[in-house]
Amino acid sequence: MQTLDEMLQASCWARRMSVDELACVKNDITLQTVPAGGYVCMKGEAVEHWLGVVDGLVKMASNWSTGKTTSFLGLSNGSWFGEGSLMKDEPRRYDVIALRESRIAYMKRSRFQHLLDHSIAFNRFLLIQLNERLGQFIGILEHERLLDTDARLARCLASMFNPLLYPGSSLALRISQEEIGLLVGISRQRVNQALQKLEQAGLLSADYGTLTILDLNRLRSFGA
Repeated sequence: MQTLDEMLQASCWARRMSVDELACVKNDITLQTVPAGGYVCMKGEAVEHWLGVVDGLVKMASNWSTGKTTSFLGLSNGSWFGEGSLMKDEPRRYDVIALRESRIAYMKRSRFQHLLDHSIAFNRFLLIQLNERLGQFIGILEHERLLDTDARLARCLASMFNPLLYPGSSLALRISQEEIGLLVGISRQRVNQALQKLEQAGLLSADYGTLTILDLNRLRSFGA
């Protein structure tokens, strides 16, 4: 299980801080354990924290009062998110839900703002982060419109190994077929069929609760 210290060491903006600066950052971070199915944050609430997944797996989603729901993306160990909502100073526009029990870092708005005002390394990180997220969402839109289910699942898995968005992640991902289904928006049975196809193609190895990526480049381009 990853610790907050390990997560910060994997974050490029935190590695450039002095010991005293990092201590101030840690003082303004609280850790919470969110159970599977629980809300990390909710659509419509005031945005008071920058958020990070210390250990676990969550999904960014939108749940409408009509009962319709859609999942945008999965966020795993080492990912920080919510900076856009903080900088726009508006109510949160999405839900983040834990797919399994997850430990979440909540950084105070005041500390985020201090870093934004005083740290060049932090601003450079945010530029890279926002650019990567933009590319990620454009890719999701393209995949939804142009790819079949097997290819969409492959691209969804590949997106979780972006070294800039998920620093320190290995090619082994602890994730269940049910969790993949929630991210892609398909049934667990359909996930099983797609994983068998990807495994037969030599792109990954599927064991109980764990996927090991064997060829990340081919997984990223599967179905092209």
